[in-house]
Amino acid sequence: MYRNLLTELKDGIFTVIFNRPEKLNALNREVLEELADAVGQINENQAIKSVLLTGAGPKAFVAGADISEFLAYSPEEGAQLSERGQQILRRIESCPKPVLAAVNGYALGGGCELAMACHLRFAAEEARFGLPETGLGLIPGFGGTQRLTRLVGPGRALELMMTGDPISAAEAYRIGLVNRVVPGSDLLPAARELLLRIQQKAPLAVAKLPGCVLAAREGDAGYRVEAEAFGTLFRSADLKEGASAFLEKRPPLFKGA
Repeated sequence: MYRNLLTELKDGIFTVIFNRPEKLNALNREVLEELADAVGQINENQAIKSVLLTGAGPKAFVAGADISEFLAYSPEEGAQLSERGQQILRRIESCPKPVLAAVNGYALGGGCELAMACHLRFAAEEARFGLPETGLGLIPGFGGTQRLTRLVGPGRALELMMTGDPISAAEAYRIGLVNRVVPGSDLLPAARELLLRIQQKAPLAVAKLPGCVLAAREGDAGYRVEAEAFGTLFRSADLKEGASAFLEKRPPLFKGA
């Protein structure tokens, strides 16, 4: 059905596997639109009781965005990409059915943002999390500046985003970014076991919880600010340099312009 996603519905659990292992499951526009379509099925299909997101291959959950697309974007297209990514991840975050990210490897950039939009996050011991966008002349643009701050607090969030340094699964657990860390071989069984337990609870009650948690947070103005900032950075020479350096596998030479 999809070119970049594998899906399966079993025991009420709708499993979505990002399937671009040759690109470390990186997000591009096509993947985002396929994800949007898959998310649309969740509410429509009454047989779906919960959702499990994971990545194909041994290396990555989702290792960020497809940087090769960035060089051609205008500021307006950059802002549109941010807003579209925010919209899709917001639908995941506000989904009335439990959504669990089983992070089996790298969750970087947009992949980390995707994991943060899920209600629950399990990580394999070898998983790594990070928001390396400043190394490309960008900032997180799919809601990452907002969700990371809410999950780990402003100080840790700023350090992770400003440095772009990745952290281990153990550190992610320590700071509250993930719910549980397990051996890689136990990741999917542990994720499924928890979702099956949740499915035994009252569905209407469970469905109310994501909305209540979102209501406890501040308004959504931060998302607009983030999208505007993300789009503005597409005017910068630093973005072109960062993306080019990434694709050419060389250190970037930023000039603050």
